[in-house]
Amino acid sequence: MCKRMLAVYFVLILGAFSMSGCASTKVERVDVDEQIDLSGDWNDYDAMLVSQEMIKDCLSRPWIHDFVKKEGSDPVVIVGNIRNRTNEHINSQVFVKYLERELLNSGKVTFVASAIERGGIRDEREDQAKGFTDPDTMAEIGKEHGADYMLIGTVNSVIDQVKRKSVNYYQVNLELVDMSTNKKVWIGQKEIKKYVQKPRMSL
Repeated sequence: MCKRMLAVYFVLILGAFSMSGCASTKVERVDVDEQIDLSGDWNDYDAMLVSQEMIKDCLSRPWIHDFVKKEGSDPVVIVGNIRNRTNEHINSQVFVKYLERELLNSGKVTFVASAIERGGIRDEREDQAKGFTDPDTMAEIGKEHGADYMLIGTVNSVIDQVKRKSVNYYQVNLELVDMSTNKKVWIGQKEIKKYVQKPRMSL
Protein backbone atom coordinates (compact mmCIF):
# COMPACT_ATOMS: atom_id res chain seq x y z
CA MET A 1 0.00 0.00 0.00
CA CYS A 2 2.79 2.35 0.96
CA LYS A 3 4.67 1.56 -2.24
CA ARG A 4 1.57 2.28 -4.30
CA MET A 5 1.08 5.65 -2.56
CA LEU A 6 4.73 6.53 -3.10
CA ALA A 7 4.36 5.66 -6.76
CA VAL A 8 1.30 7.91 -7.06
CA TYR A 9 3.11 10.79 -5.34
CA PHE A 10 6.09 10.29 -7.63
CA VAL A 11 3.85 10.45 -10.72
CA LEU A 12 2.12 13.61 -9.45
CA ILE A 13 5.43 15.34 -8.68
CA LEU A 14 6.85 14.31 -12.04
CA GLY A 15 3.74 15.67 -13.76
CA ALA A 16 4.02 18.98 -11.91
CA PHE A 17 7.64 19.36 -13.00
CA SER A 18 6.69 18.48 -16.56
CA MET A 19 3.95 21.10 -16.63
CA SER A 20 6.25 23.76 -15.20
CA GLY A 21 8.90 22.83 -17.73
CA CYS A 22 6.45 23.32 -20.61
CA ALA A 23 5.45 26.78 -19.38
CA SER A 24 7.24 29.62 -21.13
CA THR A 25 7.64 33.35 -20.61
CA LYS A 26 5.23 35.39 -22.67
CA VAL A 27 6.46 38.69 -24.06
CA GLU A 28 4.21 41.17 -25.84
CA ARG A 29 5.49 44.41 -27.34
CA VAL A 30 3.35 47.42 -26.52
CA ASP A 31 3.41 51.10 -27.45
CA VAL A 32 5.79 53.04 -25.20
CA ASP A 33 3.06 55.65 -24.61
CA GLU A 34 0.52 53.04 -23.47
CA GLN A 35 -0.62 53.34 -19.87
CA ILE A 36 0.21 50.15 -17.96
CA ASP A 37 -0.01 50.05 -14.16
CA LEU A 38 1.07 46.81 -12.50
CA SER A 39 1.84 47.81 -8.91
CA GLY A 40 0.25 51.25 -8.57
CA ASP A 41 3.65 52.80 -7.90
CA TRP A 42 5.11 55.77 -9.80
CA ASN A 43 6.07 54.61 -13.30
CA ASP A 44 7.26 55.80 -16.71
CA TYR A 45 3.77 56.81 -17.83
CA ASP A 46 3.42 59.09 -14.79
CA ALA A 47 6.75 60.73 -15.62
CA MET A 48 5.72 61.29 -19.23
CA LEU A 49 2.23 62.61 -18.38
CA VAL A 50 3.47 64.98 -15.68
CA SER A 51 6.31 66.37 -17.80
CA GLN A 52 4.01 67.03 -20.77
CA GLU A 53 1.33 68.81 -18.77
CA MET A 54 3.65 70.81 -16.52
CA ILE A 55 6.00 72.03 -19.26
CA LYS A 56 3.00 73.02 -21.38
CA ASP A 57 1.69 75.07 -18.47
CA CYS A 58 5.13 76.55 -17.76
CA LEU A 59 5.64 77.76 -21.32
CA SER A 60 2.16 79.34 -21.47
CA ARG A 61 2.82 81.73 -18.59
CA PRO A 62 3.81 85.44 -18.80
CA TRP A 63 7.48 84.97 -17.81
CA ILE A 64 8.53 83.72 -21.25
CA HIS A 65 6.76 86.55 -23.10
CA ASP A 66 8.32 89.10 -20.75
CA PHE A 67 11.81 87.64 -21.29
CA VAL A 68 11.55 87.60 -25.10
CA LYS A 69 10.21 91.16 -25.10
CA LYS A 70 13.06 92.37 -22.90
CA GLU A 71 16.00 90.38 -24.32
CA GLY A 72 14.87 89.83 -27.90
CA SER A 73 15.80 86.14 -27.80
CA ASP A 74 14.52 82.84 -26.44
CA PRO A 75 15.40 82.08 -22.81
CA VAL A 76 18.08 79.49 -22.04
CA VAL A 77 16.90 76.83 -19.59
CA ILE A 78 18.59 74.02 -17.68
CA VAL A 79 16.97 71.27 -15.59
CA GLY A 80 18.49 71.11 -12.13
CA ASN A 81 17.83 68.76 -9.22
CA ILE A 82 14.49 66.93 -9.10
CA ARG A 83 14.33 65.41 -5.61
CA ASN A 84 12.54 62.16 -4.85
CA ARG A 85 10.83 62.58 -1.49
CA THR A 86 8.71 59.45 -1.76
CA ASN A 87 9.42 56.09 -0.12
CA GLU A 88 9.75 54.50 -3.55
CA HIS A 89 12.84 54.05 -5.67
CA ILE A 90 12.24 56.49 -8.51
CA ASN A 91 14.80 56.91 -11.27
CA SER A 92 14.79 60.69 -11.36
CA GLN A 93 16.87 60.74 -14.55
CA VAL A 94 13.94 59.26 -16.50
CA PHE A 95 11.74 62.12 -15.32
CA VAL A 96 14.47 64.69 -16.01
CA LYS A 97 14.90 63.45 -19.59
CA TYR A 98 11.16 63.73 -20.18
CA LEU A 99 11.28 67.33 -18.92
CA GLU A 100 14.27 68.12 -21.11
CA ARG A 101 12.57 66.65 -24.16
CA GLU A 102 9.38 68.64 -23.65
CA LEU A 103 11.33 71.86 -23.14
CA LEU A 104 13.57 71.42 -26.15
CA ASN A 105 10.87 70.17 -28.52
CA SER A 106 8.61 73.12 -27.66
CA GLY A 107 10.81 75.39 -29.78
CA LYS A 108 10.21 78.18 -27.26
CA VAL A 109 13.44 77.89 -25.25
CA THR A 110 17.10 77.12 -25.81
CA PHE A 111 18.46 74.26 -23.77
CA VAL A 112 21.93 73.70 -22.31
CA ALA A 113 23.66 70.59 -21.01
CA SER A 114 23.39 69.55 -17.36
CA ALA A 115 26.28 69.74 -14.89
CA ILE A 116 27.18 66.07 -15.41
CA GLU A 117 27.00 66.39 -19.20
CA ARG A 118 29.12 69.56 -19.14
CA GLY A 119 31.85 67.70 -17.27
CA GLY A 120 32.23 65.19 -20.12
CA ILE A 121 32.14 67.94 -22.75
CA ARG A 122 34.81 69.95 -20.92
CA ASP A 123 37.05 66.89 -20.73
CA GLU A 124 36.74 66.50 -24.50
CA ARG A 125 37.61 70.17 -25.08
CA GLU A 126 40.69 69.84 -22.87
CA ASP A 127 41.71 66.73 -24.78
CA GLN A 128 41.36 68.59 -28.08
CA ALA A 129 43.66 71.32 -26.75
CA LYS A 130 46.57 68.89 -26.22
CA GLY A 131 47.79 69.39 -29.78
CA PHE A 132 46.36 66.35 -31.53
CA THR A 133 43.32 68.13 -33.00
CA ASP A 134 43.34 70.41 -36.04
CA PRO A 135 43.08 73.96 -34.63
CA ASP A 136 40.53 74.86 -37.31
CA THR A 137 38.16 72.19 -35.99
CA MET A 138 38.96 72.48 -32.28
CA ALA A 139 36.17 73.65 -29.95
CA GLU A 140 37.01 76.91 -28.23
CA ILE A 141 37.26 77.10 -24.47
CA GLY A 142 35.28 79.83 -22.72
CA LYS A 143 32.37 79.87 -25.17
CA GLU A 144 29.81 78.01 -23.07
CA HIS A 145 26.34 79.53 -23.04
CA GLY A 146 25.02 80.17 -19.56
CA ALA A 147 21.45 79.40 -18.53
CA ASP A 148 18.94 82.14 -17.77
CA TYR A 149 16.64 79.87 -15.77
CA MET A 150 16.89 76.60 -13.85
CA LEU A 151 13.99 74.16 -13.39
CA ILE A 152 14.01 72.43 -10.01
CA GLY A 153 11.43 70.38 -8.13
CA THR A 154 10.32 67.52 -5.94
CA VAL A 155 8.21 64.36 -6.21
CA ASN A 156 6.21 63.67 -3.03
CA SER A 157 3.81 60.90 -2.09
CA VAL A 158 1.26 59.84 0.52
CA ILE A 159 0.23 56.17 0.69
CA ASP A 160 -3.00 55.32 2.54
CA GLN A 161 -3.27 51.53 2.85
CA VAL A 162 -5.64 49.12 4.57
CA LYS A 163 -4.97 45.41 3.99
CA ARG A 164 -5.17 44.79 0.22
CA LYS A 165 -6.43 48.27 -0.70
CA SER A 166 -4.43 51.46 -0.98
CA VAL A 167 -4.63 54.99 -2.34
CA ASN A 168 -1.34 56.17 -3.81
CA TYR A 169 -1.18 59.96 -4.00
CA TYR A 170 1.66 61.73 -5.79
CA GLN A 171 2.34 65.45 -5.87
CA VAL A 172 4.96 66.90 -8.22
CA ASN A 173 6.13 70.46 -7.60
CA LEU A 174 8.29 72.28 -10.14
CA GLU A 175 9.76 75.78 -9.94
CA LEU A 176 11.53 77.89 -12.56
CA VAL A 177 14.17 80.13 -11.00
CA ASP A 178 15.93 83.14 -12.51
CA MET A 179 19.66 82.31 -12.39
CA SER A 180 20.68 85.95 -11.89
CA THR A 181 18.21 87.05 -9.21
CA ASN A 182 16.99 83.76 -7.66
CA LYS A 183 13.44 84.95 -8.32
CA LYS A 184 10.87 82.25 -8.99
CA VAL A 185 9.08 83.12 -12.22
CA TRP A 186 6.83 80.04 -12.35
CA ILE A 187 5.56 77.41 -9.89
CA GLY A 188 3.65 74.38 -11.09
CA GLN A 189 1.97 71.48 -9.37
CA LYS A 190 0.59 68.21 -10.71
CA GLU A 191 -1.24 65.57 -8.68
CA ILE A 192 -1.83 61.89 -9.42
CA LYS A 193 -4.05 59.60 -7.34
CA LYS A 194 -4.33 55.84 -7.84
CA TYR A 195 -6.73 53.43 -6.16
CA VAL A 196 -5.05 50.02 -5.93
CA GLN A 197 -6.75 46.71 -5.10
CA LYS A 198 -4.45 43.72 -4.81
CA PRO A 199 -5.70 40.13 -5.21
CA ARG A 200 -6.02 37.82 -2.22
CA MET A 201 -3.25 35.58 -3.52
CA SER A 202 -0.49 38.08 -4.13
CA LEU A 203 3.26 37.52 -4.25
